[in-house]
Amino acid sequence: MLDPNNSETTQMVSEINALLADHFALYVKTKNFHWHVKGPRFRDLHVLFDEQAIEIRDQIDDIGERARKIGGDTITSLGMITQHTQVKDEDNTDLTAEEMVVKLRDDNRRMVERLKSMKSTAEAAGDNATDGLIDDWTDMAEERVWFLNSVLG
Repeated sequence: MLDPNNSETTQMVSEINALLADHFALYVKTKNFHWHVKGPRFRDLHVLFDEQAIEIRDQIDDIGERARKIGGDTITSLGMITQHTQVKDEDNTDLTAEEMVVKLRDDNRRMVERLKSMKSTAEAAGDNATDGLIDDWTDMAEERVWFLNSVLG
């Protein structure tokens, strides 16, 4: 186990918690769009948004457990999610399908950027396991960006 009192480990836990907050917020936003999408591409986007939401949801536990494995605590509340996420709320249920796709694509792009920026922290902490997981999570987020970008044409 990494030394939880080491400043690099503390920074890694902080970044993992921000990533965890992003996943919670992006999951809710993606499900929101899944429920509210309308228009000629309804079926395709309804299914795509649900598939992406499930993938994001399924990463949440692994991310939270990673923080615990390296000796840290995880976010504990909706307030902490709101405090740590870079994903903006979207309460407008009248967005066009294209607007939804753009918003999700952009949120996933920011997640890719966050993940890539975490690599140096994992290396500094000597956290090879998190470093490897970051690669997997980056690949999944890049695939979501690719799919959403492809929908836009």
